[in-house]
Amino acid sequence: MHFVAFVLAGLVGLSLGLLGGGGSILTVPILVYALGFEAKPAIAMSLAIVGVTSLVGALGHWRAGNVRPKTAMLFGLGTMAGAFVGARLASLLSGAIQLAILAVVMLGAAGSMFRGEIRDGHAVEPNARPALLALLTVALTVGALTGLVGIGGGFLIVPALVLLARVPMKQAVGTSLVVIALNSAAGFAGYLDRVAVPWDFIAAFTAVAIGGIAAGTALVRFAAPAQLRQAFAVFLVCVGLYTLYQNREVFGLIQENPCCSSDSTTPS
Repeated sequence: MHFVAFVLAGLVGLSLGLLGGGGSILTVPILVYALGFEAKPAIAMSLAIVGVTSLVGALGHWRAGNVRPKTAMLFGLGTMAGAFVGARLASLLSGAIQLAILAVVMLGAAGSMFRGEIRDGHAVEPNARPALLALLTVALTVGALTGLVGIGGGFLIVPALVLLARVPMKQAVGTSLVVIALNSAAGFAGYLDRVAVPWDFIAAFTAVAIGGIAAGTALVRFAAPAQLRQAFAVFLVCVGLYTLYQNREVFGLIQENPCCSSDSTTPS
Protein backbone atom coordinates (compact mmCIF):
# COMPACT_ATOMS: atom_id res chain seq x y z
CA MET A 1 0.00 0.00 0.00
CA HIS A 2 1.60 3.28 -1.11
CA PHE A 3 2.03 6.49 0.85
CA VAL A 4 -1.15 8.21 -0.40
CA ALA A 5 -3.25 5.26 0.72
CA PHE A 6 -1.66 5.44 4.19
CA VAL A 7 -2.48 9.15 4.49
CA LEU A 8 -6.07 8.68 3.33
CA ALA A 9 -6.58 5.72 5.67
CA GLY A 10 -5.38 7.87 8.56
CA LEU A 11 -7.85 10.60 7.55
CA VAL A 12 -10.74 8.13 7.65
CA GLY A 13 -9.81 6.99 11.15
CA LEU A 14 -9.12 10.50 12.44
CA SER A 15 -12.55 11.70 11.36
CA LEU A 16 -14.28 8.72 12.95
CA GLY A 17 -12.46 9.35 16.22
CA LEU A 18 -13.12 13.09 16.30
CA LEU A 19 -16.66 13.20 14.95
CA GLY A 20 -18.13 9.73 15.53
CA GLY A 21 -18.75 9.53 11.78
CA GLY A 22 -17.94 11.21 8.52
CA GLY A 23 -14.73 9.39 7.67
CA SER A 24 -16.57 6.27 6.59
CA ILE A 25 -18.42 8.18 3.90
CA LEU A 26 -15.06 8.99 2.28
CA THR A 27 -13.80 5.42 2.16
CA VAL A 28 -15.55 4.40 -1.08
CA PRO A 29 -14.44 7.51 -3.06
CA ILE A 30 -10.90 6.99 -1.75
CA LEU A 31 -10.88 3.35 -2.86
CA VAL A 32 -12.41 4.12 -6.27
CA TYR A 33 -10.85 7.43 -7.33
CA ALA A 34 -7.58 7.52 -5.41
CA LEU A 35 -6.69 3.81 -5.38
CA GLY A 36 -8.40 2.51 -8.54
CA PHE A 37 -10.80 -0.16 -7.28
CA GLU A 38 -14.12 -0.93 -8.99
CA ALA A 39 -17.25 0.38 -7.26
CA LYS A 40 -18.77 -2.85 -5.95
CA PRO A 41 -15.56 -4.30 -4.44
CA ALA A 42 -14.79 -0.84 -3.00
CA ILE A 43 -18.17 -0.72 -1.27
CA ALA A 44 -17.67 -4.19 0.23
CA MET A 45 -14.11 -3.33 1.30
CA SER A 46 -15.24 -0.08 2.89
CA LEU A 47 -17.69 -1.96 5.10
CA ALA A 48 -14.94 -4.20 6.45
CA ILE A 49 -12.55 -1.28 6.96
CA VAL A 50 -15.09 1.00 8.60
CA GLY A 51 -16.57 -1.77 10.74
CA VAL A 52 -13.28 -2.85 12.30
CA THR A 53 -12.03 0.72 12.67
CA SER A 54 -15.25 1.83 14.35
CA LEU A 55 -15.15 -1.12 16.74
CA VAL A 56 -11.64 -0.20 17.86
CA GLY A 57 -12.70 3.43 18.30
CA ALA A 58 -15.73 2.35 20.29
CA LEU A 59 -13.48 0.57 22.79
CA GLY A 60 -11.78 3.86 23.64
CA HIS A 61 -15.12 5.58 24.15
CA TRP A 62 -16.32 2.59 26.21
CA ARG A 63 -13.41 2.98 28.62
CA ALA A 64 -14.29 6.68 28.91
CA GLY A 65 -17.91 5.82 29.76
CA ASN A 66 -19.27 7.26 26.52
CA VAL A 67 -21.17 4.21 25.23
CA ARG A 68 -24.74 3.17 26.01
CA PRO A 69 -24.77 -0.59 25.29
CA LYS A 70 -28.56 -1.12 25.37
CA THR A 71 -29.18 1.80 23.03
CA ALA A 72 -26.41 0.64 20.71
CA MET A 73 -27.88 -2.86 20.49
CA LEU A 74 -31.44 -1.60 19.94
CA PHE A 75 -30.40 0.80 17.19
CA GLY A 76 -27.79 -1.62 15.84
CA LEU A 77 -30.24 -4.47 15.31
CA GLY A 78 -32.34 -2.21 13.09
CA THR A 79 -29.35 -1.02 11.08
CA MET A 80 -28.03 -4.59 10.70
CA ALA A 81 -31.30 -5.78 9.19
CA GLY A 82 -31.38 -2.84 6.79
CA ALA A 83 -27.70 -3.23 5.86
CA PHE A 84 -27.94 -6.92 4.96
CA VAL A 85 -31.03 -6.35 2.81
CA GLY A 86 -29.43 -3.28 1.19
CA ALA A 87 -26.30 -5.26 0.34
CA ARG A 88 -28.37 -7.96 -1.32
CA LEU A 89 -30.43 -5.43 -3.28
CA ALA A 90 -27.22 -3.72 -4.46
CA SER A 91 -26.75 -6.50 -7.02
CA LEU A 92 -29.70 -4.99 -8.91
CA LEU A 93 -27.87 -1.67 -9.39
CA SER A 94 -24.84 -0.77 -11.47
CA GLY A 95 -21.70 0.53 -9.77
CA ALA A 96 -22.30 3.95 -11.35
CA ILE A 97 -25.77 4.17 -9.82
CA GLN A 98 -24.40 3.18 -6.42
CA LEU A 99 -21.72 5.87 -6.62
CA ALA A 100 -24.26 8.48 -7.73
CA ILE A 101 -26.43 7.60 -4.72
CA LEU A 102 -23.34 7.86 -2.52
CA ALA A 103 -22.60 11.33 -3.92
CA VAL A 104 -26.12 12.51 -3.06
CA VAL A 105 -25.74 11.04 0.44
CA MET A 106 -22.41 12.87 0.83
CA LEU A 107 -24.04 16.19 -0.05
CA GLY A 108 -26.81 15.43 2.44
CA ALA A 109 -24.19 14.60 5.08
CA ALA A 110 -22.47 17.92 4.40
CA GLY A 111 -25.78 19.72 4.91
CA SER A 112 -26.29 17.88 8.18
CA MET A 113 -22.83 18.92 9.35
CA PHE A 114 -23.41 22.55 8.38
CA ARG A 115 -26.46 22.47 10.66
CA GLY A 116 -24.32 21.08 13.50
CA GLU A 117 -25.68 23.55 16.01
CA ILE A 118 -28.66 21.21 16.48
CA ARG A 119 -26.32 18.41 17.49
CA ASP A 120 -23.97 20.52 19.57
CA GLY A 121 -26.50 22.58 21.41
CA HIS A 122 -29.31 20.11 21.93
CA ALA A 123 -29.93 19.53 25.61
CA VAL A 124 -31.38 16.18 26.66
CA GLU A 125 -34.53 16.70 28.70
CA PRO A 126 -34.63 14.93 32.06
CA ASN A 127 -36.79 11.76 32.02
CA ALA A 128 -37.56 12.25 28.31
CA ARG A 129 -38.73 9.04 26.64
CA PRO A 130 -37.04 7.78 23.47
CA ALA A 131 -39.05 8.00 20.24
CA LEU A 132 -38.75 4.29 19.50
CA LEU A 133 -40.73 4.14 16.25
CA ALA A 134 -38.83 7.06 14.73
CA LEU A 135 -35.54 5.58 15.97
CA LEU A 136 -36.29 2.22 14.32
CA THR A 137 -37.24 3.97 11.06
CA VAL A 138 -33.94 5.86 11.02
CA ALA A 139 -32.06 2.66 11.90
CA LEU A 140 -33.54 0.75 8.96
CA THR A 141 -32.87 3.67 6.60
CA VAL A 142 -29.25 4.03 7.71
CA GLY A 143 -28.78 0.29 7.40
CA ALA A 144 -30.18 0.20 3.87
CA LEU A 145 -27.83 3.02 2.81
CA THR A 146 -24.92 1.17 4.38
CA GLY A 147 -25.63 -1.94 2.35
CA LEU A 148 -26.22 -0.01 -0.86
CA VAL A 149 -23.32 2.42 -0.86
CA GLY A 150 -20.92 1.35 1.90
CA ILE A 151 -21.27 4.18 4.43
CA GLY A 152 -21.24 3.76 8.19
CA GLY A 153 -23.96 6.38 8.63
CA GLY A 154 -22.51 8.20 11.63
CA PHE A 155 -23.73 11.57 10.32
CA LEU A 156 -27.30 10.25 10.68
CA ILE A 157 -26.78 8.00 13.69
CA VAL A 158 -25.36 10.66 16.02
CA PRO A 159 -28.24 13.16 15.65
CA ALA A 160 -30.78 10.32 15.82
CA LEU A 161 -29.28 9.16 19.12
CA VAL A 162 -29.35 12.71 20.51
CA LEU A 163 -32.78 13.78 19.27
CA LEU A 164 -34.69 10.49 19.29
CA ALA A 165 -32.95 8.26 21.85
CA ARG A 166 -32.21 11.22 24.19
CA VAL A 167 -28.52 10.34 24.47
CA PRO A 168 -26.12 13.15 25.51
CA MET A 169 -23.80 14.29 22.73
CA LYS A 170 -20.56 12.75 24.06
CA GLN A 171 -22.22 9.38 24.61
CA ALA A 172 -23.89 9.60 21.21
CA VAL A 173 -20.48 9.76 19.51
CA GLY A 174 -19.21 6.65 21.29
CA THR A 175 -22.51 4.78 20.89
CA SER A 176 -22.59 5.60 17.18
CA LEU A 177 -19.28 3.82 16.68
CA VAL A 178 -20.73 0.61 18.15
CA VAL A 179 -23.74 0.94 15.83
CA ILE A 180 -21.48 1.57 12.82
CA ALA A 181 -19.47 -1.56 13.63
CA LEU A 182 -22.62 -3.70 13.82
CA ASN A 183 -24.09 -2.05 10.75
CA SER A 184 -20.97 -2.50 8.66
CA ALA A 185 -20.56 -6.16 9.68
CA ALA A 186 -24.07 -6.99 8.49
CA GLY A 187 -23.57 -5.12 5.21
CA PHE A 188 -20.22 -6.85 4.59
CA ALA A 189 -21.85 -10.23 5.19
CA GLY A 190 -24.32 -9.38 2.44
CA TYR A 191 -21.47 -8.84 -0.04
CA LEU A 192 -19.16 -11.72 0.94
CA ASP A 193 -20.23 -14.22 -1.72
CA ARG A 194 -20.64 -11.59 -4.44
CA VAL A 195 -17.28 -9.82 -4.77
CA ALA A 196 -13.62 -10.78 -4.49
CA VAL A 197 -12.11 -9.38 -1.30
CA PRO A 198 -8.37 -8.41 -1.18
CA TRP A 199 -7.82 -9.28 2.47
CA ASP A 200 -4.18 -8.17 2.60
CA PHE A 201 -5.04 -4.67 1.42
CA ILE A 202 -8.01 -4.42 3.77
CA ALA A 203 -5.82 -5.44 6.71
CA ALA A 204 -3.16 -2.83 5.90
CA PHE A 205 -5.64 0.00 5.24
CA THR A 206 -7.60 -0.85 8.38
CA ALA A 207 -4.48 -0.92 10.54
CA VAL A 208 -3.60 2.64 9.50
CA ALA A 209 -7.21 3.79 9.96
CA ILE A 210 -7.17 2.32 13.47
CA GLY A 211 -4.13 4.46 14.25
CA GLY A 212 -6.08 7.48 13.00
CA ILE A 213 -9.15 6.72 15.08
CA ALA A 214 -6.99 6.22 18.18
CA ALA A 215 -5.48 9.66 17.60
CA GLY A 216 -8.91 11.19 16.99
CA THR A 217 -10.38 9.64 20.13
CA ALA A 218 -7.48 11.03 22.18
CA LEU A 219 -7.78 14.49 20.60
CA VAL A 220 -11.57 14.82 20.77
CA ARG A 221 -11.44 16.49 24.19
CA PHE A 222 -9.25 19.29 22.80
CA ALA A 223 -11.12 19.80 19.53
CA ALA A 224 -13.83 22.30 18.61
CA PRO A 225 -16.46 19.96 17.09
CA ALA A 226 -18.51 22.66 15.36
CA GLN A 227 -15.54 24.10 13.47
CA LEU A 228 -14.26 20.61 12.60
CA ARG A 229 -17.61 19.55 11.20
CA GLN A 230 -17.99 22.68 9.10
CA ALA A 231 -14.53 22.27 7.60
CA PHE A 232 -15.19 18.60 6.95
CA ALA A 233 -18.57 19.48 5.42
CA VAL A 234 -16.86 21.71 2.85
CA PHE A 235 -14.54 18.83 1.97
CA LEU A 236 -17.53 16.47 1.66
CA VAL A 237 -19.24 18.88 -0.75
CA CYS A 238 -16.17 18.89 -2.97
CA VAL A 239 -15.81 15.09 -2.97
CA GLY A 240 -19.56 14.60 -3.40
CA LEU A 241 -19.75 16.92 -6.41
CA TYR A 242 -16.71 15.24 -7.96
CA THR A 243 -18.26 11.79 -7.47
CA LEU A 244 -21.54 13.00 -8.94
CA TYR A 245 -19.72 14.44 -11.96
CA GLN A 246 -17.79 11.22 -12.53
CA ASN A 247 -21.05 9.27 -12.62
CA ARG A 248 -23.15 11.78 -14.51
CA GLU A 249 -24.04 9.17 -17.16
CA VAL A 250 -26.60 7.88 -14.64
CA PHE A 251 -28.60 11.05 -15.30
CA GLY A 252 -28.18 10.86 -19.07
CA LEU A 253 -25.74 13.76 -19.14
CA ILE A 254 -23.17 11.99 -21.30
CA GLN A 255 -24.01 11.66 -24.97
CA GLU A 256 -22.34 8.87 -26.87
CA ASN A 257 -20.26 10.08 -29.80
CA PRO A 258 -21.62 8.24 -32.86
CA CYS A 259 -18.19 8.13 -34.52
CA CYS A 260 -16.77 6.34 -31.47
CA SER A 261 -19.68 3.97 -30.89
CA SER A 262 -18.79 0.32 -30.63
CA ASP A 263 -21.80 -0.40 -32.85
CA SER A 264 -20.55 1.72 -35.72
CA THR A 265 -18.94 0.08 -38.70
CA THR A 266 -16.03 1.25 -40.78
CA PRO A 267 -16.87 1.57 -44.49
CA SER A 268 -14.75 -0.56 -46.76
